[in-house]
This record gives sequence, structure tokens and C-alpha cells, in this order.
Amino acid sequence: MKHIAAYLLLKLGGNDSPTAADVTAALSTVGVEADAGTLKKLISDLEGKDLEEIMEEGKKLVVKVGGGGGGGGGGGGGGAAAAEEEKEEEEEEEADMGGGMDMFGGEGDGGDY
Repeated sequence: MKHIAAYLLLKLGGNDSPTAADVTAALSTVGVEADAGTLKKLISDLEGKDLEEIMEEGKKLVVKVGGGGGGGGGGGGGGAAAAEEEKEEEEEEEADMGGGMDMFGGEGDGGDY
């Protein structure tokens, strides 16, 4: 995936025919090491082909296979965790501090109030 992403970025940047060296250089600028075998196969597979045609063919395959619908289930269990948090907070607020302290750390000697 990283190889094709770098290849496409180079194409978008104006390089009409990125080479393996171009892709390797682009990946190395962000600290990623290119796999020479994978990159060589990618370059040979894309050589002489129109990128727009390849993208259209890919879109047709995605339509056949499908691809959406996976993102809707993330909100399911959040309510239980929130309710549990509220219970914990309530318990903390009700905790008995021994009765000898007031809000300002006094000894409970009556003070001004």
C-alpha cells in the first residue's frame, strides 16, 4: 500500500512516469523503507498503462464487492461505560472524610459559620 500511495503522490505532483528510484526516494523522506521486490513488480505492472483507466477498473471492482457499511457500529457500547463512570463519580462524592475536616482543611472547630 505504501508503494502505490507514494507512486500516486508522485503522479499528482507532476511526475508523469515515476521510477522505482523516485518512489524509494519519496518513501525515504518520511522514514519508510521500500521493499525492492514489491516496488519492482508495481512499476512493471503500471508501466505503459493509463492510470485513469486503472482507477476506473478499480472502482467497478469495489462496486461489485461492496465496501460500505462497516462504519456504523462504533457507537454501541459507549452508554454502559458512561453510566459506570457516573456511578464512580457519585461514590467518590459521597465518601465520608471522617467528619473532622471542612472544605478548607480546618479541624471542624466551628469557625465563623
